[in-house]
Amino acid sequence: MPRVSRAQAEANHEAIEAAASRLFRERGLAGVTVADVMAEAGLTHGGFYTHYTSKDDLAASACAAAFAFAAEKWRRRIVVASTPAAARNAITEGYLREQNCDPTAASCPTATLVTDVSRASADHPIRATYLAGVTQQVETLASLGTSGHPARDRAAACLQLATMMGALLLARATHGDPLSDEFVKAARAHLTAPSKRGRSAKKGGGR
Repeated sequence: MPRVSRAQAEANHEAIEAAASRLFRERGLAGVTVADVMAEAGLTHGGFYTHYTSKDDLAASACAAAFAFAAEKWRRRIVVASTPAAARNAITEGYLREQNCDPTAASCPTATLVTDVSRASADHPIRATYLAGVTQQVETLASLGTSGHPARDRAAACLQLATMMGALLLARATHGDPLSDEFVKAARAHLTAPSKRGRSAKKGGGR
Protein backbone atom coordinates (compact mmCIF):
# COMPACT_ATOMS: atom_id res chain seq x y z
CA MET A 1 0.00 0.00 0.00
CA PRO A 2 1.30 3.50 -0.79
CA ARG A 3 2.42 5.58 2.15
CA VAL A 4 0.12 8.36 3.26
CA SER A 5 1.59 11.83 2.71
CA ARG A 6 2.35 14.02 5.71
CA ALA A 7 -0.44 16.40 4.74
CA GLN A 8 -2.94 13.54 4.53
CA ALA A 9 -1.73 12.09 7.82
CA GLU A 10 -2.28 15.47 9.50
CA ALA A 11 -5.73 15.74 7.94
CA ASN A 12 -6.60 12.26 9.19
CA HIS A 13 -5.35 13.15 12.66
CA GLU A 14 -7.51 16.26 12.74
CA ALA A 15 -10.52 14.28 11.50
CA ILE A 16 -10.10 11.71 14.26
CA GLU A 17 -9.71 14.40 16.92
CA ALA A 18 -12.76 16.33 15.69
CA ALA A 19 -14.90 13.20 15.55
CA ALA A 20 -13.83 12.12 19.03
CA SER A 21 -14.36 15.60 20.48
CA ARG A 22 -17.95 15.64 19.26
CA LEU A 23 -18.81 12.02 20.07
CA PHE A 24 -17.34 12.09 23.58
CA ARG A 25 -19.34 15.21 24.42
CA GLU A 26 -22.51 13.74 22.93
CA ARG A 27 -22.30 10.22 24.38
CA GLY A 28 -19.68 10.27 27.13
CA LEU A 29 -16.39 8.37 27.16
CA ALA A 30 -17.95 5.01 27.98
CA GLY A 31 -20.49 5.35 25.19
CA VAL A 32 -17.93 5.71 22.42
CA THR A 33 -15.51 3.13 21.07
CA VAL A 34 -12.41 3.58 18.96
CA ALA A 35 -14.31 1.95 16.08
CA ASP A 36 -17.09 4.55 16.48
CA VAL A 37 -14.59 7.40 16.25
CA MET A 38 -12.80 6.01 13.23
CA ALA A 39 -16.06 5.33 11.42
CA GLU A 40 -17.21 8.89 12.15
CA ALA A 41 -13.91 10.20 10.79
CA GLY A 42 -14.32 8.06 7.66
CA LEU A 43 -11.20 6.01 8.39
CA THR A 44 -10.44 2.35 9.04
CA HIS A 45 -10.13 1.06 12.60
CA GLY A 46 -6.64 -0.27 11.94
CA GLY A 47 -5.17 3.16 11.37
CA PHE A 48 -6.01 4.44 14.84
CA TYR A 49 -2.76 3.43 16.52
CA THR A 50 -0.65 5.36 14.06
CA HIS A 51 -2.15 8.49 15.64
CA TYR A 52 -2.83 7.64 19.30
CA THR A 53 -1.49 5.14 21.78
CA SER A 54 -4.88 4.46 23.40
CA LYS A 55 -8.47 5.62 23.71
CA ASP A 56 -7.47 7.47 26.89
CA ASP A 57 -4.81 9.37 24.95
CA LEU A 58 -7.41 10.26 22.33
CA ALA A 59 -9.87 11.38 25.03
CA ALA A 60 -7.34 13.84 26.44
CA SER A 61 -6.55 15.21 22.99
CA ALA A 62 -10.23 15.53 22.10
CA CYS A 63 -10.89 17.27 25.40
CA ALA A 64 -8.15 19.80 24.68
CA ALA A 65 -9.57 20.40 21.20
CA ALA A 66 -13.05 20.98 22.62
CA PHE A 67 -11.75 23.53 25.13
CA ALA A 68 -9.72 25.27 22.42
CA PHE A 69 -12.84 25.57 20.27
CA ALA A 70 -14.84 26.93 23.22
CA ALA A 71 -12.05 29.40 24.04
CA GLU A 72 -12.13 30.75 20.50
CA LYS A 73 -15.89 31.32 20.72
CA TRP A 74 -15.42 33.15 24.01
CA ARG A 75 -12.61 35.23 22.47
CA ARG A 76 -14.84 36.32 19.58
CA ARG A 77 -17.59 37.36 21.98
CA ILE A 78 -15.14 39.35 24.09
CA VAL A 79 -13.64 41.14 21.08
CA VAL A 80 -16.97 42.50 19.87
CA ALA A 81 -18.33 43.39 23.32
CA SER A 82 -18.39 47.06 24.24
CA THR A 83 -17.54 46.54 27.92
CA PRO A 84 -16.27 43.75 30.20
CA ALA A 85 -19.81 43.38 31.58
CA ALA A 86 -21.18 43.02 28.06
CA ALA A 87 -18.54 40.38 27.36
CA ARG A 88 -19.49 38.40 30.46
CA ASN A 89 -23.15 38.61 29.47
CA ALA A 90 -22.39 37.47 25.92
CA ILE A 91 -20.52 34.46 27.27
CA THR A 92 -23.46 33.63 29.53
CA GLU A 93 -25.98 33.95 26.70
CA GLY A 94 -23.88 31.76 24.42
CA TYR A 95 -23.29 29.13 27.07
CA LEU A 96 -26.97 28.90 28.03
CA ARG A 97 -28.44 29.08 24.56
CA GLU A 98 -31.31 26.73 23.76
CA GLN A 99 -29.31 24.40 21.49
CA ASN A 100 -26.90 23.54 24.30
CA CYS A 101 -29.77 22.33 26.51
CA ASP A 102 -30.35 19.36 24.22
CA PRO A 103 -28.68 16.40 26.03
CA THR A 104 -27.47 15.01 22.70
CA ALA A 105 -25.71 18.24 21.70
CA ALA A 106 -21.93 18.48 21.82
CA SER A 107 -21.90 21.68 23.84
CA CYS A 108 -19.27 23.12 26.19
CA PRO A 109 -16.81 20.47 27.46
CA THR A 110 -16.95 21.96 30.96
CA ALA A 111 -20.45 20.54 31.34
CA THR A 112 -20.54 17.64 28.88
CA LEU A 113 -17.36 15.97 30.15
CA VAL A 114 -17.63 16.74 33.87
CA THR A 115 -19.18 13.40 34.86
CA ASP A 116 -16.67 11.38 32.84
CA VAL A 117 -13.75 13.32 34.28
CA SER A 118 -14.99 13.03 37.86
CA ARG A 119 -15.24 9.24 37.44
CA ALA A 120 -11.91 8.83 35.66
CA SER A 121 -8.96 7.37 37.51
CA ALA A 122 -6.49 9.78 39.09
CA ASP A 123 -3.89 9.03 36.42
CA HIS A 124 -6.24 9.27 33.43
CA PRO A 125 -4.79 11.87 31.03
CA ILE A 126 -8.13 13.59 30.53
CA ARG A 127 -8.12 14.85 34.13
CA ALA A 128 -5.13 17.16 33.63
CA THR A 129 -6.46 18.34 30.28
CA TYR A 130 -9.88 19.10 31.73
CA LEU A 131 -8.36 20.95 34.69
CA ALA A 132 -6.29 23.09 32.32
CA GLY A 133 -9.37 23.92 30.24
CA VAL A 134 -11.53 24.85 33.22
CA THR A 135 -8.71 26.89 34.74
CA GLN A 136 -8.38 28.85 31.51
CA GLN A 137 -12.11 29.56 31.48
CA VAL A 138 -11.98 30.86 35.06
CA GLU A 139 -9.01 33.05 34.20
CA THR A 140 -10.78 34.42 31.12
CA LEU A 141 -13.85 35.34 33.14
CA ALA A 142 -11.70 36.80 35.93
CA SER A 143 -9.90 39.00 33.42
CA LEU A 144 -13.27 40.61 32.69
CA GLY A 145 -13.76 41.58 36.31
CA THR A 146 -13.90 45.26 37.21
CA SER A 147 -13.88 45.23 41.00
CA GLY A 148 -10.24 46.23 41.24
CA HIS A 149 -9.57 43.23 43.47
CA PRO A 150 -8.11 40.17 41.67
CA ALA A 151 -9.26 37.72 44.34
CA ARG A 152 -12.80 39.09 44.20
CA ASP A 153 -12.85 38.94 40.41
CA ARG A 154 -11.60 35.36 40.45
CA ALA A 155 -14.26 34.34 42.98
CA ALA A 156 -16.92 35.97 40.80
CA ALA A 157 -15.53 34.09 37.79
CA CYS A 158 -15.74 30.77 39.64
CA LEU A 159 -19.32 31.56 40.62
CA GLN A 160 -20.28 32.49 37.06
CA LEU A 161 -18.81 29.33 35.57
CA ALA A 162 -20.33 27.11 38.28
CA THR A 163 -23.74 28.74 37.81
CA MET A 164 -23.67 28.40 34.03
CA MET A 165 -22.51 24.80 34.15
CA GLY A 166 -24.93 23.77 36.89
CA ALA A 167 -27.88 25.35 35.08
CA LEU A 168 -26.87 23.71 31.81
CA LEU A 169 -26.51 20.27 33.39
CA LEU A 170 -29.93 20.54 35.03
CA ALA A 171 -31.48 21.88 31.83
CA ARG A 172 -30.07 18.95 29.86
CA ALA A 173 -31.22 16.43 32.48
CA THR A 174 -34.77 17.85 32.48
CA HIS A 175 -34.90 18.56 28.75
CA GLY A 176 -38.44 18.45 27.39
CA ASP A 177 -40.02 19.66 30.61
CA PRO A 178 -40.77 23.33 31.36
CA LEU A 179 -38.42 23.07 34.34
CA SER A 180 -35.51 22.89 31.89
CA ASP A 181 -36.27 26.37 30.60
CA GLU A 182 -36.76 27.64 34.15
CA PHE A 183 -33.23 26.63 35.14
CA VAL A 184 -31.72 28.41 32.16
CA LYS A 185 -33.82 31.55 32.48
CA ALA A 186 -33.13 31.87 36.19
CA ALA A 187 -29.38 31.45 35.76
CA ARG A 188 -29.29 33.85 32.82
CA ALA A 189 -31.26 36.50 34.69
CA HIS A 190 -29.05 36.17 37.76
CA LEU A 191 -25.79 36.37 35.87
CA THR A 192 -26.71 39.21 33.52
CA ALA A 193 -28.43 41.45 36.09
CA PRO A 194 -26.64 44.70 36.95
CA SER A 195 -24.50 44.27 40.05
CA LYS A 196 -25.64 45.70 43.37
CA ARG A 197 -22.39 47.62 43.48
CA GLY A 198 -23.17 49.22 40.14
CA ARG A 199 -26.72 50.11 41.14
CA SER A 200 -25.55 51.63 44.42
CA ALA A 201 -23.00 53.80 42.60
CA LYS A 202 -25.69 55.08 40.23
CA LYS A 203 -28.09 55.90 43.07
CA GLY A 204 -25.45 57.72 45.04
CA GLY A 205 -24.10 59.54 42.03
CA GLY A 206 -20.72 57.89 42.46
CA ARG A 207 -18.12 58.42 45.15
